[in-house]
Amino acid sequence: MPRIDENRARLQKAAGVYSEPMNSAQEILHTVFGYPAFRPPQDEIIATVIGGGDALVLMPTGGGKSLCYQIPALARPGCALVISPLIALMQDQVSALRQLGVKASFLNSTLAPADAIQIENELLSGELDLLYIAPERLTQSRTLDLLQQANIALFAIDEAHCVSQWGHDFRADYLQLSLLHEVFPHVPRIALTATADERTRQEIIHRLELGNARQFIAGFDRPNIRYRIALKQSAPRQQLLRFLQQEHPQDAGIIYCLSRKKTEETAAWLRAQGFNALPYHAGLPAQERADSQARFLREEAIIMVATIAFGMGIDKPDVRFVAHLDLPKTVEAYYQETGRAGRDGEPANAWMVYGLQDVIKLRQMMETSDGSEEHKRAEQHRLNAMLGLCEITTCRRQALLAYFDEKLVEPCGNCDTCLEPVATWDGTESARMALSAAYRTGQRFGVNHLIDVLRGADSDKIFQFEHHQLPVYGVGSELDNNQWRSVYRQLVARGYLAVDLERFGALRLQEKCRDLLRGDEQIALRRDEARKPGKRQTRTPLPEDIDIALWEALRECRRTLAEEQGIPPYVIFHDKTLKEMCAQLPRDLQEFAQLSGVGERKLDKYGTAFVAVINSHAESLAVN
Repeated sequence: MPRIDENRARLQKAAGVYSEPMNSAQEILHTVFGYPAFRPPQDEIIATVIGGGDALVLMPTGGGKSLCYQIPALARPGCALVISPLIALMQDQVSALRQLGVKASFLNSTLAPADAIQIENELLSGELDLLYIAPERLTQSRTLDLLQQANIALFAIDEAHCVSQWGHDFRADYLQLSLLHEVFPHVPRIALTATADERTRQEIIHRLELGNARQFIAGFDRPNIRYRIALKQSAPRQQLLRFLQQEHPQDAGIIYCLSRKKTEETAAWLRAQGFNALPYHAGLPAQERADSQARFLREEAIIMVATIAFGMGIDKPDVRFVAHLDLPKTVEAYYQETGRAGRDGEPANAWMVYGLQDVIKLRQMMETSDGSEEHKRAEQHRLNAMLGLCEITTCRRQALLAYFDEKLVEPCGNCDTCLEPVATWDGTESARMALSAAYRTGQRFGVNHLIDVLRGADSDKIFQFEHHQLPVYGVGSELDNNQWRSVYRQLVARGYLAVDLERFGALRLQEKCRDLLRGDEQIALRRDEARKPGKRQTRTPLPEDIDIALWEALRECRRTLAEEQGIPPYVIFHDKTLKEMCAQLPRDLQEFAQLSGVGERKLDKYGTAFVAVINSHAESLAVN
């Protein structure tokens, strides 16, 4: 096996750990990580950082951001410092790198003092390739003194959007990371994020002093994710249950809720329905959160029901769905949260239900927050954009990408509005009635009362305010309550009406409605109809000609090896590599080495076991 022998002599030292820098990025990619080629613009980013330049990288979740600093870490002399905001995930990231033979470790508050000192000594002696560290620890004077004594290859600032005070993932400790440029002016920095609009992008550059950094903006499109958004019906949980039972009965996924109470209630209800569901929010004990996160990463078919406190940095490739039971606050949040599905490139669902009450609740939260008026206005604008994404009748992916200044020329063919085009109707007259009802009642009432007026309801409130005498009383009897709710929701989404929170959700006319009321504008509204259940997507979509018995045998081998080491199965090999084993049927180590995702270390560690499974299966077929 010439490839193994050549690489072993050059790369292995001290029990197979890669301790000497390799100068060729391509060589590292192939030998350590087991991949044949870079995906653009990985090669340019890596070359920039290896050459000592700074870089700002915007790349979608699952796009290979980690390689952009891991390969320079191995190519440059010294140890790379990776700043990560999530302590709980550092262990898994480090475990995955150690599986590849990379000497990686972490420094955070979970370590015993003796263990921390040992890692610090390894850093000073040049034994580490990568060191993960929390931002609050990095900025301590003791840590900075330590780093000034070490040989630092580069700084990688992961989840760089945490520096933005406008974002939902803001971390105050990130604001201090500009000192890296001041204290270590000659050490290259790479800042990485999966989502950032133009405003956030500029804030990252300003706050991290990355004015001279090259910017790399990869496409935001995740074509394997199917976006689906529907209205909440009278029983949203039943909508969720149908979705899970019909499409993801045995899959890992994440369900996002707006409140802590709702996460716990939903998780308990799902468990009663036979699903393995766990709650996750910031109010739970730290140990319970850590245990739940560990189970989610290491076990299969776990559903995490969570607030936005869960998910940032999650690198579980086989999450087959992300569901939202409430409307996210921003398009950025929606993109980032749905991006946690399908990181392995296989089909995944982004499913959401929403209603006008979600909008009212979110706007109330914004109005009562401690933010400045400028911040509140910005948040309001972002919420309006999110609502607009829900209400559009054209391709959702085109609208989503357009928000990030990316153009998709043709409709995607993989979202609900493409697969089942939305029916529309001429809502001009109904919209005028709805606006007129809001105006003639003094712009003091919410949706329910306005509908009662339009439908001619016989209620005490109607007579108390003498609204039965208005010209709009009873003019809308041809539409039912749900249809009128749809009209009002769409008028709010399109900016004809605004919700006045100081008046408990009263609807106020906006300047935009003038042309519509004067008869100078027509409006087409979407017709809300119950959607048919989507086509079931299995946990691991398999080619039709795949040998299921071999597939299951390989998965069992992977599961056993993972349990022995206390690591997630995907850390050993992704499903994609197992599928390739089924297709190529490598019968010896030399053939096994050619598979995607099989680097030198994994070949040595796991090749024999998997080849044995393949040969055993082939022999059983020959006998039968």
